[in-house]
Parts: sequence; structure tokens; C-alpha cells
Amino acid sequence: MSWEKDIDEIKRRRDLAKQQGGSASVARQHEKGRLTIRERIDGLLDDGSFNEVGEGAGVPEYDDTGALTDFQPANFVLGFGDIDGRRVIVGGEDFTLKGGSPNPAGLRKSVYAEQLALKYKVPLIRLHEGGGGSVGGTGQEKNRRPLGEPVFSTSRFVPLAETLGHVPVATAALGPVAGLPAARLVASHFSVMTEDAAVLIAGPQVVKRALGHDMTKEELGGPQVHLKSGAIDNLASSEEDALNQIARFLSYVPDNAWQRPARKSCTDPIDRCEDALANIVPTERRQPFQMRKVITHVVDHEAEGASSFFEMSRKFGPSLITGLARMNGHAVGVIGNDCMFYAGAMTAAAAQKLRRFIDFCNSFHLPVLSFVDEPGFMIGPDSEAAGTIRHGTAAISAVLQSRVPWASIQVQKAFGVAAQAHFGPDAYVLSWPSAASGALPVEGGVAVAFAREIAAADDPAARQKELEDMLAASQSPFPRAEGFSVHEIIDPRETRPKLAAWLDIAQAAQTDAPTPFSATMRP
Repeated sequence: MSWEKDIDEIKRRRDLAKQQGGSASVARQHEKGRLTIRERIDGLLDDGSFNEVGEGAGVPEYDDTGALTDFQPANFVLGFGDIDGRRVIVGGEDFTLKGGSPNPAGLRKSVYAEQLALKYKVPLIRLHEGGGGSVGGTGQEKNRRPLGEPVFSTSRFVPLAETLGHVPVATAALGPVAGLPAARLVASHFSVMTEDAAVLIAGPQVVKRALGHDMTKEELGGPQVHLKSGAIDNLASSEEDALNQIARFLSYVPDNAWQRPARKSCTDPIDRCEDALANIVPTERRQPFQMRKVITHVVDHEAEGASSFFEMSRKFGPSLITGLARMNGHAVGVIGNDCMFYAGAMTAAAAQKLRRFIDFCNSFHLPVLSFVDEPGFMIGPDSEAAGTIRHGTAAISAVLQSRVPWASIQVQKAFGVAAQAHFGPDAYVLSWPSAASGALPVEGGVAVAFAREIAAADDPAARQKELEDMLAASQSPFPRAEGFSVHEIIDPRETRPKLAAWLDIAQAAQTDAPTPFSATMRP
């Protein structure tokens, strides 16, 4: 008696699984300019590192004698692998099989991906292209469930939520993504979509049937929709670019919430002083400037002078800049106001973006560098209708509950309640000579406080300008530095050396063993 027949059967099933949906389905995938899930995994991971889990899972078909006649593999591919030598879990729907709509084993494997990441405390990567449950059910004809299985019938959402507080999760939309895969896509710390991808709660046919709107997938949930909605962080020019962005994101974070980010070697001198910073802020208060240039001048420069700054969610809440960078090799979270949008004011969207980003930094022990040019909450009827004050206060609460080191560089404005969102607990505060702070910006405050005096003047405009110039002097950073309301007023060119020295001290003081943050990040 020998087991060779069974061993041959194992090999046969593995070979069938490698065929995915068959040569015709694979060819159709390539005709669309898209990779298959196995090609995506190979493109993401270090060569030869993929260790597949559940390769033999699927839907078999047998003849009357009990012999296997066909085998449809689970349409979710899953396994361990390495990225730059770091262990990760990676998985994704196989669109060549039923358009990625889960069969029973595929659904179980998708949940198991999260369970594996939690068990082994390693980053989780999901590469999405697929639909959710089918009204026709899943599995063989005799087991068909007419209305599908409710998502709440099992605890599959528990590990989905737990991963956000325990391990880094990065996801990509690489085609149409709907239903449960769309929920998994946004349940992440970083998400990216390609230009031809679409993220949908329900597809065009369902929307037309329910609401009468005749729209394409792209109109419903393409990049032009979800980069601005905040559902997706970044756009990729190609699948290769999406995979590279995921790998870059992971380079800034630890494997799990029980570790701190690894410090990388830094060849950029910590005493580098950029002359461009001295006059990057115009002396005329109303003239805009480029905060991204400030950030890139300060943070580490890497190979061939490229900035270490990796921006996230640029199109959502655009008055606030968020991203990751390195300072003297340390990974840091970076926030800053972009005065090119709403003068940098905090909108409801910017507040949501800030709250989520600070929760992320807390989850993985990333110090925060805050470049401040905050005129206050956005005002007006649209801002009131959006609930800006509630979202803004929630963002401030997240900042004040954070437990990572903060350094705040007051570049220009810091006004009103919203300014508090840029100064974490016990923040190290540096001020540039261009800084101005107070309860209100001079331009708005003078018009309100001196309304009668201005109206009674022979030349109201001249009197208002005179009052503004007089009060602007009181908002200078020099009196605050004299009273030690800020730790130091500095030459802008000193920003990098000051921050590098502070960060070395702050990180050396983090002697307690890191643990997950109690306020788990939510999508």
C-alpha cells in the first residue's frame, strides 16, 4: 500500500489552483492592463519569499464514482512573505474567478489573513479587486443560499477591527472593489488605488435599480470621488506604483504595536541649514507660501537627494498636510497647514483627517512634527453645516490624548481654538520670526473689536489698516519668547538641527516597553 496516489492528487490540486480562473480568464485580465493576484503578490514580495497558505482550498466537483473531475480554487490567495526582509501577511481576491466575489473557502481565507496577522504580529497587506456577496449565494448548486449569508452571522469583523490597533494594515484597490472587500479596503492605515480602479458600496446596476441614477463605476467610485472623500489615501499611476507605495509606507512603521519604528542610517547631516528657509515666508501676511517646501527642506534627504517625506491623503481635507518622514533616521509623522487652501483653516474634512492620522501615529509610536500655520476653524454657512466645530474638537481631543513626543514649529499663524490641534501634550515649541498668534487673526479681529471707531473715521480703510498694523506687533513671537510662552525663537535655517537634537533626546527617553494604544484607530 502506498500514499503516492494521494500525493499525486495533492500536486494535481495545487496545479489547478495555479491556473486560477483558467487561461481565458487570465488573458482577459491582462487585456485590461491588469495583473492577476499571483502576479501582484510576486511583484510586491522579495523574490521567492511567498509561502502560500490554503493552496488546496476550493470547490471540488466529483463524478458518480467519487473521482475528482474539476477543482475551482478558493478565489482569495493568501500567504506569508517578505518585503525588504521583513515578514508580512499578504492576500487578495482572484478576479479571474467569479470576479473576485467570494466562494466559501475564499471568504474564510480572507478572514484568516487578519487572524494570522494578529497571531504572528506582522503587517497585513490586502490587494483588492473583487465584489462582495452574491444574491445567488455561493458554493455548489445544491448548497446555494438564495439571499446570501448576513455579514453579522459570524465574527469576521472582529479581527478586521482588531488589526487596526495591533499591526500596520496597507491596502490597494487595483480594479473594481465593492461590498465587503471595499470595507476591508478602507479598514487600513494606508490605502492606494490605481487610476482605473473603483470603490463602491454597490455597483451601477444596483444604484440604477434603487435610485434611478445611470452612472458608470468610475463616476460612482473612481479616484476623482474617493481621493476627495477620504475613503482612499493615495493615487497610483500603475499597479507597480501602488505596490511600491505600500512598500514605502511599511518602511516607516514597526511590525506591530509592541515595537517602535526602526531607526535607519542617515547620511544627511543633522546640522544642514537650508538658506531657502530664511525667506520662504513672505513678510506680507496675506501672501501665501509653500509649506511642503518647508517640510522637505527640514526632513531627511535620502538617496540622490530625494526627500524622505511620504505624503498621505493630499486631496482630502487639503488645507492640512499629513505624511511620514525621517529625521536623523527616526521615522516621524508630519502635519502642516497648507495656506493655498482656505488659508490653511481647519475644515470638517481636515479635522477628520487630523484625528485619524494622530490615532495612527499613536498606534505605532511615531513622534509628531507639526508645522503650524493655522488661522482657525473655517467659518461660514458651509462650515457650520458640515459640523466643523464637532469634528475639530474631536481632532483636538485626539491630539491631547496622544502619548508620543511632539515638536511644534510655529511657521506663521496660530489662532483660535483650532490652533490647539497643532500642539500635543508637553510639545517642544519652536517659533520662527514670521510667527503670529492670538485669539483671532488681526484682520478679522480689528474689524469686529473696532467697528464703531473704524466707521467714524474720516478714512475708514486707512484707520483699519493703522489698527491692524499696530495690533500685529503685539502678536509677534518675540514677547512670547521673552515670557517663555514658546521654548525658543529661532532662525528658520536652524529648524533641522534643533529638531534632530530634540528627537534624539525624546526617543532616548522612551524607555517603557511599547504597547497598543487604548484608543484603537478606526477607519
